[in-house]
Amino acid sequence: MGFRTIFVKDGEKLNLKLDNLQVKKHGETYTIPLEDIQSIILEGYDTVITTRLLARLSKYHIPIVVCDQSYLPTGIFLELSQYHRASKRVQHQAKWSQEMKDLVWQKIIQMKVGNQLWVAKKLSKDLARIDKMQYLLDEIEPGDPTNREGHVAKLYFNAIYGVGFSRDMDYIENLYMDYGYSIIRSQIAKDIVAMGLQPALGIFHKNEYNAFNLVDDLMEPFRPIMDWYIHTKIIDENNYLTYDKRLKIINFLNQTMRIKGRNQLIYQITIDYIRSFIKVMEENNLELLMNIRIEDWVESDKNEV
Repeated sequence: MGFRTIFVKDGEKLNLKLDNLQVKKHGETYTIPLEDIQSIILEGYDTVITTRLLARLSKYHIPIVVCDQSYLPTGIFLELSQYHRASKRVQHQAKWSQEMKDLVWQKIIQMKVGNQLWVAKKLSKDLARIDKMQYLLDEIEPGDPTNREGHVAKLYFNAIYGVGFSRDMDYIENLYMDYGYSIIRSQIAKDIVAMGLQPALGIFHKNEYNAFNLVDDLMEPFRPIMDWYIHTKIIDENNYLTYDKRLKIINFLNQTMRIKGRNQLIYQITIDYIRSFIKVMEENNLELLMNIRIEDWVESDKNEV
């Protein structure tokens, strides 16, 4: 399993040399073994990449994330599933009962809201909104038909960023979060495809134009963890998504949580989390779903990529 996220800013050419990624930039050549690479993130519009390299990256399950002029990830290259029983797994997905999907969604949203509540208690003194969040957490039903998640979200962001804050407004915090959420989304998309799941078949999200409905379902508990990381590691008096800040946000995947008595990096945790989701799906046992709790966060200074 690779462990390095390769960030290429204005590289000239990416190609394959033996089983290595070769990056040519400003007259210099850099070589990285493919077996060490977890993912590749590309910025800039002038980078050339060979199809031979793309083919080999797919064999190694290495995704490529492409960013726009605002540095936000806008596309991802993933391999076609090479899981040996992909057809059987997708059939499980397609035949899964609505009742069970609703129960799983309830659990996912309970984890997300529980994590949001933890963050709000750490960052805010708005006790009225925090108490209301707790009340709504206790009210979440299978499938969340009353959209407790949406009501909590407004309370949550107003509690930590102020009453005038909105996710659809032009605030630097939104830019940080959008970038961070895209990094989580790319990682979970990679894991889902590698394990033979069909990312378009969601349990709650069902947009016919979204190829990653299941990804958007499963990433939800990680959003507040990214919010905490951004608030404690990224936000400062410099209101720009700088190069160094982008590197730090990408390095979220290398932060540590303590799960079942042992420390794991977040990119390892996402893999175990998806595996637990598959067990729930195949055995119809909700208790098998891995808990993603921000209480398990381990403070560290691992901010270098």
